[in-house]
This record gives sequence, structure tokens and C-alpha cells, in this order.
Amino acid sequence: MNAPRIPGRRFLHSPGPTPLPDAVLHAMSVQPMDLGDPRVDANIDACERGLKRLLHTSASELFLYASNGHGVWEAVIENLAVPGQALLIPGTGHFSESWAVQAEALGRRVVRTPWREGWPIDAAAIEQALRDDRSQEIRAVLAVHTDTASGITSDLAAMRRAMDAARHPALLVADVVASLAAAPFAMDALGVDVAVGASQKGLMCPPGVGFIAVNAKAMAAAERCPAPRFYWDWVRRRHELSYRKFCGTPPQNLLFGLEAALSLIFSEGLDAVWARHARLAGAVHAAVSGWREGGALDFFAQDAASRSVSVTTIAVAPGVDIEALRSAARERFQVAIAGGLGPMAGHAFRIGHLGDSNPAVILGAIAGVEAALRSLGVAVGEGGVQRAVQFLAAD
Repeated sequence: MNAPRIPGRRFLHSPGPTPLPDAVLHAMSVQPMDLGDPRVDANIDACERGLKRLLHTSASELFLYASNGHGVWEAVIENLAVPGQALLIPGTGHFSESWAVQAEALGRRVVRTPWREGWPIDAAAIEQALRDDRSQEIRAVLAVHTDTASGITSDLAAMRRAMDAARHPALLVADVVASLAAAPFAMDALGVDVAVGASQKGLMCPPGVGFIAVNAKAMAAAERCPAPRFYWDWVRRRHELSYRKFCGTPPQNLLFGLEAALSLIFSEGLDAVWARHARLAGAVHAAVSGWREGGALDFFAQDAASRSVSVTTIAVAPGVDIEALRSAARERFQVAIAGGLGPMAGHAFRIGHLGDSNPAVILGAIAGVEAALRSLGVAVGEGGVQRAVQFLAAD
């Protein structure tokens, strides 16, 4: 028996996947082409050029993968370190630890800096860890720019300064999966050697395309690295033939969507895109400031300046059933939100506000979440939705 039709559109407010614009959906709806068709190469070239423009890099090579973010994490590990060599992964919580566990599973040695719950990456701890590495065994610092589990964005410029102060030759690798096309990022100006991203967040595309920008210093390190690899190998993917660039058939329809999404971003203008994300995040933060007065909810991020423009993580008091809340929000009020991850599982929920979104959509999401909270008897302060409206009206 078919489920009853639900009128209207369910709002998607996880921090990935995110809502897709109609232009992206339409671009993906065409038939794929044979690999000799020049339009295939033109599409790949447009995606490469667009991503380099978005990353603000002119001196890097761009590699595309049929992959999610974890795939491009693995590509970084395999190209920059052999089993037994060390990688420094600063603590951000769930996603830094996930990257560390993945590196260890691949036989690499991981040096961690401590994670202070609710706070961004400690640049001073990076500097100290590199100073302590007197034999300079650490090959790279793998930093998560915006951790979608915590809702915290860390300061990449401070990390670069710390690395320079330590006078250590390690490469700086930035995971910008959750920040790119939502917050400013300038790879070359920040001194980032490798940037890794994926399609399903600020880029407004389905999951399935990962990408890596690699500067000359990092590329030289990859060329020297004797670690066995094939699919992930940057050196093998340096080729004019499209199938060689992808180690096989390119994910054409996803790339058609990516080209369309990049066109939308540049048509809106990067400054406008960043301002829109900051404005929508501000509305959610205003609502949470109201809800927290009830005593059952609070921001997970302790430093207001580090709260992400991509996603807000909201800690809950003991006894609040997160899965019941998510179910009520999704099924009764048509707003899909995310639960906590890692150490925050069962103790937090997350509202995504990145990608193809606007004030009307974000107000609907905030109202739906508040309605779900109230339907479950969770103590929330008065005026959460009103504060969001006032924030947007005054902005």
C-alpha cells in the first residue's frame, strides 16, 4: 500500500546532503555521453576551473573523484605518507577523530592535539606538537575547517602562523567539505597546501563527487611518496584524457550538476553567497538564544565567533529524546534535522543552514523545530521564532 501523499515540500536541514536547486536537478537529468564526445571534456574543464576559482587558487592542480569526503581523506593519506609515517590531526571532535582513525587503519601513525569540547582547534597546540617533533617526522597537518558535528569553524590562518612559527616543513591540509561556498576560504592566501572538498554541502549537489586541490609543494611530496596506491594516485590522474583523470568512467551526471551549481554560485556572487549564509546562520543563532532560556537547550559551541555559518549544533539536557525530536520534526512538521555524532550522539541535534536556502525557508525550519520541541514538552524559552524574525527584519 502506498504511503499517503504529504502536500508541499519537506525541508531538508541536515548539514549534508543539502537542498538541490532546480537548475542542478535539471542539469543532471540528461543522458550521459560517450567518452569521446568533446562536451565531456568541456564539462570536466568547467568543473575544474570553477572549483579552483571557488577555492581561490591559481597555483594548484585540481583532482576530481567519484567519492564522498571520506574518499578524498584517503587520497590525502595515500599520497602524502607511507605506512609508519606520522600525520598530525588537530582535535575538533568527531570528524578529526574519524580522519585519525582512518589514517591509523591505513597504517599511518597519528599525532593528535587535545580536543576541548565546545571550542575550535587550538593553534598553540599545533605549534607545540610540531616543536616536539624534533626529527620532523610529521608529514602533514590534517585540519578540519568546519566540523559539522560540533558546528564549529576553526581559524586556518592561525594554524598557518603556528606552523610557520614552529619552522616545521609539514604540509597544511584543510578539509573544507562543510565550509566551501558557505564561508570565505582562500587557499593560496592562507598558505594551505592541499584542500579537500565534496559536493553535497555548500555546493548544492548530491553526494558523490570529491575533489582535491594540490599546490606544487604538496605535488612534489606526492611524487616522492612511495606508498602503493592506484585509484587515489594524483600522479596517475594527471592526464588530458577524461577517463584517465577519473581512473575510469567519470560520474557525468553528477558533474553536469556540479557545473550548474558553480554557475549559480558565481552568478549570485561569492560575497553575496557568504553574506547570505552568515545571515541565515544569524537567524538560527537568534532562535537558539531564545530557546536556551527555557533551560533545556544551549549552543554547543562556547565561543560565539567560532559558530559555523553552515550548521548549528544544539546541546540538550539529559532526558531529551533526540530521535523522538527528529521524528516529530520530520513527520509532523516536515523539517528534517540531524542528530549528534560521536560523543554528542544522543546529547545534541543539528540544524543545517547551508546551500540552496533563503530567509523564508530558514524561518520555516526554525518554526518547525520549535513546534517539534513544544510537542514533546521540551522546555524552550519564549520567542525563538520571533527573535529569528527580528534578526532578519533588522539585517
